[in-house]
Amino acid sequence: MFLFISFLAIAFLMRKAFCSWLCPVGTLSEYLWRAGRVLFRRTFNLPRWLDIPLRGLKYLLLGFFVWAVANMSADAIQEFMHTPYGAIADVRMLNFFRYLSETAATVLAVLVIASALVQNFWCRYLCPYGALLGIVSFFSPLRIRRSEKTCIDCAKCAKACPSSLPVDKLITIKSAECTGCLECVAVCPAEGALQISLPRWTRLANEGRIPAWAMAVAIAVLFLGIVGFAKSAGYWNGDVPDYVYRQLVPQADDINHPGE
Repeated sequence: MFLFISFLAIAFLMRKAFCSWLCPVGTLSEYLWRAGRVLFRRTFNLPRWLDIPLRGLKYLLLGFFVWAVANMSADAIQEFMHTPYGAIADVRMLNFFRYLSETAATVLAVLVIASALVQNFWCRYLCPYGALLGIVSFFSPLRIRRSEKTCIDCAKCAKACPSSLPVDKLITIKSAECTGCLECVAVCPAEGALQISLPRWTRLANEGRIPAWAMAVAIAVLFLGIVGFAKSAGYWNGDVPDYVYRQLVPQADDINHPGE
């Protein structure tokens, strides 16, 4: 829960920065498409008529999970968490990856190949967590903003954008797909043409630009601060005694979901 709160806080205050600055799956995805560029000398962009509908898949998956949770009462969730299955659900998930079935291995292989060929395939089309953070980030006060006066229309920003957003054509990037990675800002050759900043009404004089180091510090402070509070206040660890784990973990693969 505290991890969830920290990710939502980061998304609200600093765009979908968890995806580009912290997410381990996003990091792996980046290594894969970079490897794809080395092997195939390029990555492939899906045509717009296919790209846009596919981006909606992650929102459909998010909707399914929201529906599933919304249809569970608080009592039902509490009861589930105190079943043997609920107590070692994390171990079950670990074993899913330790002892892959043929189906799971095939799906993972397809995702790895797709991620090597299409930049950020999982993040762009399938990640429901990213979909949720994108919706929250839509209300973030921070935006990538382009100055028409100083922009030289080189389009380097659009080429660098991992989400394939038309940064060079927009004044303010409002898309929920923007991860606040600052790749576009980093490659911009025109001084002051592109920056991530606060809205004009919050600025004093012309100060509103947020430097990359400040983004990094703010993300670290939020994440480590919330997790640190949870640990120091005694909320981090669960209430399952060690002896229960020792008893149940060896039987993890034999314990079925209570609904089965």
